[in-house]
Amino acid sequence: MSERIAAAFAANGKRAALMPYLMGGFPDLDTSRRIGEAYVDAGADLIELGVPFSDPLADGPSIHAAATAALRAGATVDGVLEVGRALARRVPVALMVYANLVLRHGADAFATRLRDGGIDGLIVPDLPSEEADGVLAACDAAGVALIPLAAPTTTDDRLRHIGAQARGFLYTVSLTGITGERKDLSAGLPALLHRAKAATEVPVAVGFGIGTPAQAREAAAMGADGVIVGSRLVREATEAADPPAAVGALVRGLAAGLGD
Repeated sequence: MSERIAAAFAANGKRAALMPYLMGGFPDLDTSRRIGEAYVDAGADLIELGVPFSDPLADGPSIHAAATAALRAGATVDGVLEVGRALARRVPVALMVYANLVLRHGADAFATRLRDGGIDGLIVPDLPSEEADGVLAACDAAGVALIPLAAPTTTDDRLRHIGAQARGFLYTVSLTGITGERKDLSAGLPALLHRAKAATEVPVAVGFGIGTPAQAREAAAMGADGVIVGSRLVREATEAADPPAAVGALVRGLAAGLGD
């Protein structure tokens, strides 16, 4: 399934592939599916699909609140995977889930469930690269891309190790801290992208702190092969009377910002 991810980066017709984040089950499972469909209709090339979790260490207030609401509404791993199955018929989907849920089910069983559900990739933000061998082997056996994260604080030696493990793409975190909207991109992002691209053979996507078409275009100009947008879209889904229509308009603007 890494082939579908590679194709989305290679043939998207934009300066960088656009990957919006979707909280599965928020505000409910059916609406989250319709939000994902609106993403695709508006120009998304891939989707990052989050599984709600009670203690999302990497997530800022908007995504944390959405996860809490989704859990209260009854979202489950099975339900989110059904949303992913529907969306994966149209674009590659990478599931973002915390390590506790993967390990509770067992890495082999979890990777097999993703494969059987048509999910292309797996992002586990709290899985250290030094402890990822078992999950990586399970994903490789199932044909699911395990997508690691690199941060501004990652040393060159560790970045090379992470880059060698990367399947699908390398998720580069643009700043230290949690997800959320920022006024400006980090001044250190060009150097971080340069280091990340030198450390791996897969595309490099950047996330955390990107929320506007101008920021998406700027990240692409800095060298990002893909741009991930999360908190801004989740906030719009929270505030809008018609979440699919509202987020679709935002994604359309992001896609236009990445267009030639």
